[in-house]
Order: sequence, then structure tokens, then C-alpha cells
Amino acid sequence: MSSKPPTNRPLHAGELARLAGVSPDTVRFYERRHLLPAAPRSTSGYRIFPPEALTRVQLIRGALSIGFTVSELAAIFGERDRGGAPCHKVRKLAAEKLAALEAQLRDLRAWRRELRRTLAEWDRLLVKTPHGKQARLLDAFAATHPKNHTRRSALSFLASGSRKQERQT
Repeated sequence: MSSKPPTNRPLHAGELARLAGVSPDTVRFYERRHLLPAAPRSTSGYRIFPPEALTRVQLIRGALSIGFTVSELAAIFGERDRGGAPCHKVRKLAAEKLAALEAQLRDLRAWRRELRRTLAEWDRLLVKTPHGKQARLLDAFAATHPKNHTRRSALSFLASGSRKQERQT
């Protein structure tokens, strides 16, 4: 079969998934979450998507990759499919994502500075610690940092932001 996307005939869910580079489960999920219009069924029960669904799945994948949530996209596409123009809403959401990303980057830079200072201090402690003895590095860290001061990994920053946005919509 050609890798060129068909533009003039309906697509079964599996073919749409293959052409878009996603799983059939993903296509069904997008349909359930109203990112794709409900697909009519063939006489044998298979979902039949219009050729434009491939472009929509590619659009969904791109939007997800820059931080839009499934819920946000469902609202945007719902408005769009009803003839609305959610452009200002899309722009506002993207600006909010950029602001959140900038804040996360500031936090990560601060965390990097803190870890560099900590490693330098630990190197000084290790030089003074006799071989085979415990330097108690984590104890030294805990003693010099507030107990309520916690850090999350970079991935949890990004994931929690998406979950928070998901709950808000």
C-alpha cells in the first residue's frame, strides 16, 4: 500500500491509525473524547472515517506535542466544528502554556544552581571523610535546607501542569 495519504476515500480506523502513526486505540480514544467526529459504521461494524480525519489526527498530535490537553482540544474542535472561531482562545491557551514553561525553566535553573552548590559541598565533605567512613551527605543536605523545601523532577513539572490544566477544563 502507498505511504501517500488517501484523500478521496473513507478510511477504516486501523488504516487511519497507521497513516497517522498512532494506534487504533488512540483513534478510538480521540473519537470518544470528541477530538474526532463520531464515525459512522460499516455494515460489518467498522468505523469509517472521512479522509479529512487524517489531517485532524495530525493536527491533534501536533497540538498535544506543544502542551495542549485533550480537554482543551475537545473544546476548541467542538467550537470549530460548530462553525465558531476559537482562534483567540487558542492563542490565549498557548500564551498561558508559554508562561508556565518559562516559570518551570526558572525553577529548573534554580534547582540546577542548588544541585551544583550541593555537589561542591559534598565534594568538600568527601575529601575530609576517611576512606570507608560515612560522609552522611544527605544528612548534611537536610541540615542546611528547610524540611518543607521539596523539588519535583523536570518530568513531573511538565506532567503536573498538564494534569492541572486537564482538571480545570
